[in-house]
Amino acid sequence: MIEKVIRVSVKARIFVLLIMAALLASGIWAVRTMPVDALPDLSDVQVIIRTSYPGQAPQIVENQVTYPLATTMLSVPGSRAVRGYSFNGDSYVYVLFDDSTDLYWARSRVLEYLNQVQADLPTGVVPTLGPDATGVGWIYEYALVDRTGRNDLSQLRSLQDWFLRYELQTIPGVAEVASIGGMVKQYQVVLDPDRMVSLGIDQDSVIKAIQNANMEVGGSIVEMAEREYIVRANGYLENLDDFRAIPLKTARGGVPVTLGDIARIQIGPEIRRGLAELNGEGEVAGGVIILRSGKNARETIAGVKEKLATLKQSLPPGVEIVTTYDRSELIDKAVDNLTTKLLEEFIVVAIVCALFLWHARSALVAVLTLPLGILIAFLIMRFQGINANIMSLGGIAIAIGAMVDAAIVMIENAHKHLEKWQNDNPDAEMPGEKRWQLIVDAAVEVGPALFLSLLIITFSFLPIFTLEGQEGRLFSPLAFTKTYAMAGAAILSITLIPVLMGYFIRGKIPSEEKNPISRFLVKIYRPALDWSLKSPKKLLVIAVLVFATSAWPISQLGGEFMPQMDEGDLLYMPNALPGLSPAKASELLQQTNRLIKSVPEVETVFGKAGRADTATDPAPLTMFETTIHFKPKEEWRAGMTSDKLIEELDKAVRVPGLANFWIPPIRNRIEMLSTGIKSPIGIKVSGDNLDAIDKVAQKIEGAAKKVDGVSSALAERLTGGSYIDIDIDRAAAARYGLNISDVQSIVSSAIGGKNIGETVEGLARYPISVRYPREIRDSLENLRNLPVLTPSLQQITLGTVADIDISSGPPMLRSENGRPSTWIYVDTRGRDLVSVVADLQAAIGKEVDLPPGVSVAYTGQFEYLQRATNRLMVVVPATLAIIFFLLYLTFRRFDEALLIMATLPFAFTGGLWLLYWMGLNQSIATAVGFIALAGVSAEFGVVMLIYLKQALEARGDKPDAEQVMQAVREGALLRIRPKAMTVAVILAGLFPILIGEGAGSEIMRRIAAPMVGGMLSAPLLSLFVVPAAYYLLRRREFARSEH
Repeated sequence: MIEKVIRVSVKARIFVLLIMAALLASGIWAVRTMPVDALPDLSDVQVIIRTSYPGQAPQIVENQVTYPLATTMLSVPGSRAVRGYSFNGDSYVYVLFDDSTDLYWARSRVLEYLNQVQADLPTGVVPTLGPDATGVGWIYEYALVDRTGRNDLSQLRSLQDWFLRYELQTIPGVAEVASIGGMVKQYQVVLDPDRMVSLGIDQDSVIKAIQNANMEVGGSIVEMAEREYIVRANGYLENLDDFRAIPLKTARGGVPVTLGDIARIQIGPEIRRGLAELNGEGEVAGGVIILRSGKNARETIAGVKEKLATLKQSLPPGVEIVTTYDRSELIDKAVDNLTTKLLEEFIVVAIVCALFLWHARSALVAVLTLPLGILIAFLIMRFQGINANIMSLGGIAIAIGAMVDAAIVMIENAHKHLEKWQNDNPDAEMPGEKRWQLIVDAAVEVGPALFLSLLIITFSFLPIFTLEGQEGRLFSPLAFTKTYAMAGAAILSITLIPVLMGYFIRGKIPSEEKNPISRFLVKIYRPALDWSLKSPKKLLVIAVLVFATSAWPISQLGGEFMPQMDEGDLLYMPNALPGLSPAKASELLQQTNRLIKSVPEVETVFGKAGRADTATDPAPLTMFETTIHFKPKEEWRAGMTSDKLIEELDKAVRVPGLANFWIPPIRNRIEMLSTGIKSPIGIKVSGDNLDAIDKVAQKIEGAAKKVDGVSSALAERLTGGSYIDIDIDRAAAARYGLNISDVQSIVSSAIGGKNIGETVEGLARYPISVRYPREIRDSLENLRNLPVLTPSLQQITLGTVADIDISSGPPMLRSENGRPSTWIYVDTRGRDLVSVVADLQAAIGKEVDLPPGVSVAYTGQFEYLQRATNRLMVVVPATLAIIFFLLYLTFRRFDEALLIMATLPFAFTGGLWLLYWMGLNQSIATAVGFIALAGVSAEFGVVMLIYLKQALEARGDKPDAEQVMQAVREGALLRIRPKAMTVAVILAGLFPILIGEGAGSEIMRRIAAPMVGGMLSAPLLSLFVVPAAYYLLRRREFARSEH
């Protein structure tokens, strides 16, 4: 069938060229319109539910909101995990779905189940869905700064909330614009309890009066003089004087008692759960642009920048917009870096082809098919929806060398046929039809085997498609593009390449003997080959011994999930001890930012304590997140590297009470949303009793800190929060005519400053709160003496009807699948992940005794590594079986297929030794490299065996032992040039990746290293092992036939 395709393609060559021209145009369109991002989206399919329950303690939020929501969401079809976070006044529930689930289908299912659970939630509590964004959604951050001092933090936050946010929300691709830091303006009604008692006004009356005074209403339509007039009655509170004039009651003589008579009305900040600070210079307000799932990050950021440039003209004098994080810089660096690598590989491959073939037009055939194969891959990517990113472009980069293999062997075979005709007809000029016939014969001779060998490379990536979770999402774009590129090369090898050979391979074909490279290779190879054929068994023993040496690097190599990728920017994410106040958090944030800014390579430092106003950021006030933007590397001190810079930052930032964590921004956002942790290793402790969980977590923290390679370990504190418990005495309250709700109303509003409404000022909305003065509620004794007005207008104290004490409790609560849990964050440095976890498990098993009902699980990168390893252990053997089947289809002999399979271990030997010499750990990236190596190594064996079989077939049906040896020698020796070219172009394609620097190089280098090492060892051994083994097989076979 493949032979027919080749012959039909040459006959209909004009039609083939027209199809290729259409593919070329379509491919260029695909490249120009393809979405671009730095990394594939590694996030789980997830739906976030955010619920506000203002003023409520974490335990109350957990019991009344988070737990009902989480347990209901467990029943949603396709959900595999439900994580709950309960904070003071906020609940976050993350519903994680299976990888294949459509995001918008998942959101609709969650909405259905929210309708069911709504009746179980407290009155007035309404859950809302978070944005349709993912872990890589935080693509752009900015700060609003006024260095002139004309605008305070509340005015900057108002600009962000009511001006910039809605303008930026209209940009295509933006899911949400979240506000960070600043202060939300709040109208605060500070009651005077003594005046209230003297005038006989209780707190509920005040709240009701404010709510009644803050509304507008319409009066339908009135018709006058043949016109319709729309009736409206205004009434919104617009300023402090409006508040002071609110009537509460009428005193004797018709004198009204107003709110101003019993309260001080002021403007102040709403309670803050998030702060922002810039460069250690003081607090600022800011915003985060969150990308909609699946949209083009590069285009969206460009739209944001363009919009911000326009909006700057509308800002008040002195207000600046300072960019603090811009993903497009990383995207551009990553894409430019890999594009440069592709160009370098393209040039190197072209040079190699020209040098080996010694014929410019022949080299042009191989060079012209390369971009077309790449464009075919881009076209399929475009329709499949795969972004151009580090991994998808990397798949093409590692395929480039192997893509031209078929062209090289076909061109070489065509040269052989044309050269033979020239030698047979030295004085004749070759007719055009005869040339095409020779080209077709040459292509048909090797085409089927080459097509199947390219299919072997294509199918060798099947294990990558079976990976799940983060590792699957990370490497599947690479696997797709490598597969598409190789599939495109396979199709071109039996369609376009024979046609181009007919058009381009003309004129005098230089003899292979005249090529200095060929002569040099033959001179070196001949004596070694002669020895191997004389002593084939000794050679096989040497080969086995060489393979046995790989035991040493295997024993020395460490293990990791993925290398830490240099994203250019860096996140500093320490955790403070629980119970931190906003004022202290602001002080620590400014202190750490100043220390970070003192390092010369740092350009800007934008710190966040607590959470941004978005469902994608469930961070407590004790969690700091500082985005560090570095200067260009040209401005760094001599010898400074990213790793050294982290070490210097770690030394510079030493603040008591803070545990340092340094992590790349994208990686952190993905980890936080996917696993809920921010460190390479997370240890989850689950149970039913918070005290038991907390004790176990602290013991694990202590054990972890002693393990070699652990740079920091921090357990979340479940009982580190400070509480004021107000235990209401029902009987005492009843004696004064008070119910539980009456006392709780005092607690929630007079003490807690509960929001009772909001003002409407144009587009802006500002909350209104009612509370008692700070000076009568700032200590335990003052709280006990807090005035309470009974329904009979009798004044008592809060201590009369309640016991008030201080206790400890959870500052926040986490749960997974409905079970309370806590985490220990473990960061590593200077040692591989697998070794650290092994020692960690041993230390915990030895030092920590688990009480009944408490379980420990490991998550984060170690969990991903284990999952991927277990999957590959099953799938890799299956893939090797597929390769064996394709080899059998190629040669139709089991022994020859087994011979090629037996060469694969020699490839792995070189790959393992190169990893060891480069000091790299085994990881998913290196596993991908070894899987790719299996395909290209098998292909080299196929090329070798093709030539051996051709030479043997030329000796007739029953050659003797001497003829077998001559055939093997001829097939191996005289065809050394195409074999060397096959190896050279693969290495030429991989070498720029191996030595490359820049964004994404950490991952790509680990993929390229096993392939380069393997393509050095496999050809060297196969050049001798395959001929020797083939000689032994055929010599024995013909010896038997003679007997």
